[in-house]
Amino acid sequence: MYVNVVFPLPFRKSFTYSVPDELRKQIQIGVRVAAPFGKRTLTGFVIELPSKPNSEKEKIKKIYDVLDELPVFDEVRTKFYFWLSEYYMCSYGEALKLAVPAGTEIESKKIIYTDVPAIESILQKNIKQNSNQYKILKELSRHNKISFKQLKKIIKKKNIYSIIRTLTEKGVISVIEETASPKVKVKTVKIVKLALPLNEIYDRLAEIELRAPKQVSVVLEAMNNRKKDLMLSELLKKTKASLSTVRSLEKKGIIKICEKEIERKYEDEYSEQIKQFTLTNAQNEAINSVLQSVEQNKFEPYLFYGVTGSGKTQVYIELISKVLERNKTALLLVPEISLTPQITSRLINNFGEAVSVIHSKMSAGERFDSWRRINSGKSKVVIGARSALFAPLKDIGLIIVDEEHDASYKQSDSTPKYNARDCAVVLAKLYNAPVVLGSATPSLESMYNVQDKKYKLLLLPERVDNANLPKISLVNIKDQPHRKASESVITKILLDKIEDRLKKKEGVIILQNRRGFSTQIYCTDCGEIETCENCAVPMVYHINKNKLECHYCGLTKKVPDACNICGSYSIKYFGTGTERVEDELEYFFPNAKIKRVDSDSVSRKNSLSQILFNFSKGDIDILVGTQMVSKGLDFSRVTLVGVIAAETTLWLPDFRADERTFQLLTQVAGRSGRSTVPGEVIIQTYNEKNFTLQKVVQNDYQGFFQCEIKKRKELHYPPFTRLALIESKDLNESRALNALTDYYNQISKYGKYLKISPPTCAILSKLKGFYRFQILVKSDKKNDKGGFILRKAIMDSYIEFNRKSRFKDIKLLFDIDPQSII
Repeated sequence: MYVNVVFPLPFRKSFTYSVPDELRKQIQIGVRVAAPFGKRTLTGFVIELPSKPNSEKEKIKKIYDVLDELPVFDEVRTKFYFWLSEYYMCSYGEALKLAVPAGTEIESKKIIYTDVPAIESILQKNIKQNSNQYKILKELSRHNKISFKQLKKIIKKKNIYSIIRTLTEKGVISVIEETASPKVKVKTVKIVKLALPLNEIYDRLAEIELRAPKQVSVVLEAMNNRKKDLMLSELLKKTKASLSTVRSLEKKGIIKICEKEIERKYEDEYSEQIKQFTLTNAQNEAINSVLQSVEQNKFEPYLFYGVTGSGKTQVYIELISKVLERNKTALLLVPEISLTPQITSRLINNFGEAVSVIHSKMSAGERFDSWRRINSGKSKVVIGARSALFAPLKDIGLIIVDEEHDASYKQSDSTPKYNARDCAVVLAKLYNAPVVLGSATPSLESMYNVQDKKYKLLLLPERVDNANLPKISLVNIKDQPHRKASESVITKILLDKIEDRLKKKEGVIILQNRRGFSTQIYCTDCGEIETCENCAVPMVYHINKNKLECHYCGLTKKVPDACNICGSYSIKYFGTGTERVEDELEYFFPNAKIKRVDSDSVSRKNSLSQILFNFSKGDIDILVGTQMVSKGLDFSRVTLVGVIAAETTLWLPDFRADERTFQLLTQVAGRSGRSTVPGEVIIQTYNEKNFTLQKVVQNDYQGFFQCEIKKRKELHYPPFTRLALIESKDLNESRALNALTDYYNQISKYGKYLKISPPTCAILSKLKGFYRFQILVKSDKKNDKGGFILRKAIMDSYIEFNRKSRFKDIKLLFDIDPQSII
């Protein structure tokens, strides 16, 4: 018996293995196997069961083990992951890696065991201190053992094998292949049960008390808890008995110790009471439209455009209920963890145990158990961020993408660089199910698809409960009387409004889309800005830690007493972050309860849920935060929203900057006035005449869309063209540039089909120590509807680059449909 296996590595081909007799019953397409790959052991995915090997000449190795009882992907998902690998230009194995939770794979690693004294004696010899050999020896002298991967990362060199081989021959190190078991496993606990009927145990109690009186309390505790699972740890704690005492009773056959699986279930601290809603006519119309597609098992993409507070979540709940009645499953994607507490609570209120949650704040064990619950069919409803798209739901009847415009649906840190919203549309098509893309500020691409009749439009033009949209005002910071740079970042107008709301016991949300206290520190004498050593960005001052921090690589520094360049003491702090806003609010309103919501303050598990729960009860008066406070929060007590600086995203040198600003400000404004009490929004700005800001004030999405779509067409940007961003990065600046130049020489041959920019330095030219250069490729959708020409040009050019370039060891990254070109 043979299997074709793909691995989560950048190889396009599959590999054939034979199956030992004892594993044949467990083998099926879609399971994972542990198999030898070169000198390593890796986890791969079975994609075929061929009758014979692809090549008779190859020596066929055997797989070691089968890791799954049930397949991790079915026939529909097979097509989906294949499409994903083709469209986003990664290997099939890299795409399939998304199908399983992290930490469940088996992998062998090369571990270097060191003779530290022997290495130290070599270091004392005449070795050049800047040589690779010296760097490796110096690092090895600090460790008794270290993996190849760690060593490469620390010394920042890939080719270390010849030096390691020499050191092995000298006998100062040993290299051993170790196979690590999965980091995440099924959790079990030991439980104690009675092994005999009660009457027999009573007969033996006197004998036990006579010979071993300590055992009696254990037996009595087990008898009292015979109708429930009594954990061994709990038994020992209650009776203060030793483990040997319990083991003695087990040997006598009075009790037995069993192992029971424990499910790690994520529980959010945020909760809401179930509310009864009367659906509006617009909500009923939207539900009926989608239900027609559900009943017909018909793929249909809907853009659900409803103003903030129009009751989109309730429509989602009604639709999911109808889908479950038809014995199908439903998937609800939300962009970020900030949306999850409220909407998750509402789903659990309605569907109970049928709901499973998947997001990054869960522990690895909780994610694994959620995944297993979904794969076994116990969970019919899945909610989560972009990774929830790959949950192993079967027979999907509905997919919902809430806040479909949000950039966080795009994976930008690892391969494949997929967009979960676009992938959700493809997945729905494969399952013949409707997909609902909901937003109060739809992306230009989605609204254009409505115009192009690719999507159907569903409208919710009014808020529920007769609530009115908030009144939005722009306040020009320059016009504020006697304003100086050293004064408060909060204008008097906004301070007065906050004071008024605090007196009325109403809630306030303040948005400042930058973390930290000051976003830059600079010297007024020489103009030097304190920048990160690894990244071409200014360091941010955090007052709570009294440190400078880089928000890209995490590097921290002490706050300088004087300029590092000229020695001047004229150090100034510039720019405003959430910490400064929080600090000033505490100064102006010492009796108010203020909480900050950003990635620094909510890193601890359940901390965000606790903050939001307290805010909903009125225990917190003011929430200060980054864009996390702009998304999905639905609190009727919020009547004022303040924006400290409207220009934060407008200034970004990116083609989506205006769109992002309009969406962010409209979304955060929508948090205000969601009940009968009218809401108000104050946006501080230096340019109140800006077109985008004016459209926010007027709540004129259509006006903004018509203007922005014209610009996009003139400048050849989405939705009229398909983009690909090709990036080279290396620790050496000239090597990064030369590699991309060599690639450009290959892809420029396709210039008559594509618009190709020459290699340029990225706007963030250095990140985490790597220099970055980019090529932007545009393909007109009229001539290249599915992007085939674009992908073929990129891949063919890459093949030629690998064949001809001296810099083929430098990694090139391909990003199809990038959300940002920064």
